[in-house]
Amino acid sequence: MYSISDAQRRTRLGRRHLLAPSVRAASAVSVADAVVALHATDAATVFLSTCARLTEASTGTVEQALYEDVSLVRLLSMRNTLFTVSREIAPYIDASNARAVAAKERRTLLKHLQDDGSGLDERWLARAEQETLAVLTARGSATGSELSAAVPALRTKITVFPGKKQETVQGIATRVIRVMAAEGLIRRDRPRGSWTSSQFRWTASEPWPVQETAGAQAELALRWLRSYGPATETDLKWWTGWTLGHVRKALAAAGAEAVRLDNGATGWVSPGDTEPEPALEPWAALLPALDPSAMGWADRNFHLPAEHRAALFDRSGNIGPTVWWNGRIVGGWAQLTDGEPVWRLLSDVGREASASIEAEASRLSEWVGDTRVTPRFRAPLERELTA
Repeated sequence: MYSISDAQRRTRLGRRHLLAPSVRAASAVSVADAVVALHATDAATVFLSTCARLTEASTGTVEQALYEDVSLVRLLSMRNTLFTVSREIAPYIDASNARAVAAKERRTLLKHLQDDGSGLDERWLARAEQETLAVLTARGSATGSELSAAVPALRTKITVFPGKKQETVQGIATRVIRVMAAEGLIRRDRPRGSWTSSQFRWTASEPWPVQETAGAQAELALRWLRSYGPATETDLKWWTGWTLGHVRKALAAAGAEAVRLDNGATGWVSPGDTEPEPALEPWAALLPALDPSAMGWADRNFHLPAEHRAALFDRSGNIGPTVWWNGRIVGGWAQLTDGEPVWRLLSDVGREASASIEAEASRLSEWVGDTRVTPRFRAPLERELTA
C-alpha cells in the first residue's frame, strides 16, 4: 500500500485548491470545480472563496458566472446545506444529494399543512406553486415579498407544531419558495443588495436532467477524491451526508485506491493518484468562514493544529475566517469597521510568512473595497478581533 504523508497532503491542498499564486485560476467555474462545491449559506463566502483563488480577484467575475452566464448555480444539497457548484457537476449533485433533500423538504411542508388543520393539502400546494411560476415567468424575477404580494396563496399563515411548546404561527411563502428552489423549479437570481446579501430575487428554472443515483454518487466521489484525496471513508461520509454503505459503494464504483496516512488510517485516492505532487512555492491565504479548504474533511489534523480549534470554530462546528501558510491554518482574520483586514497568528511562522500574509491582506482589501463583510457564523477569534 502506498503511503501519503501529511506534508504531501498539504502540498496537494495548495495545488488542487488553487491557493498558491502560481496555480490560481482565471474563471469562477474553474475555482468551483477545483473544490467541487463552494459553501453558499453565507452569500459572501462564495465571493471570498472564489476571489482568493482567482488570478485577478473581481466580484464582477463571480457575478457574471452566477447571474449572466449562469455557469454557477446554487443547490440545497450535501448535509442539507446550500452550495454553489458548476452547471457541469450540478446534475450529479442533484441526483446524489439534492433530490433526496428536496423530497424531505416537501414531506415536511405537507406535514405542516396537514397539522395546521385548515384543509390545506397537496393539491392546494400544487396550485400555489403553479401561480408562483406563472408570476415569475411573466416578470422574469421577483423577491419573496413581491411574490407574496402577487400570489394570494403565499400570504397564507399556518400554525406549526400545534399543541407543542414551540407552537407558532408562520407565513407559508418562505417554505413554499424553499421547496420549489430545492426541486429546481426556481433558482436564486441577483440579490436585492450587494454581493454580501442573502435576500435574493427568484427566477423560473428547469429541474436538472435525471441521473441514476448510484452512478451520480460514484461520479461525485471521484471528483471529490481528485480534490480532497487522500481522505478517509469518514471524511467522505461527513462531507456528503451519505450513509457509510453508500460511501463504500461509491468508492468502489469510482475505482478508489487505498493508501496509508501518517496517523495510520486508511485513506482513499482516485485511480492512479498515488504519485507525489511537485513542491509549491511558499504561499499564504486569507480564506473566509466556511471555506471548502477548511471544511472539506471530518479529520482536519493534517492542516489544523488541535490547539487552534477553540478560537476558530463556533459552537455548531462552523469555522470562521482563517489565515493559512503552506497548507496549514496558522491564525484567523477579520475586517474592521473601516474596512481594514486584521489578523492574529496562532502559530509562530516567521518573517517570510508574515510578509506574505500582509500581501494577501492588501490584495483582499483592494478588491473588497468599501464593502463590509461580517460572517454569518462568528468564531471566537473573529469576534475578538472586531471587538
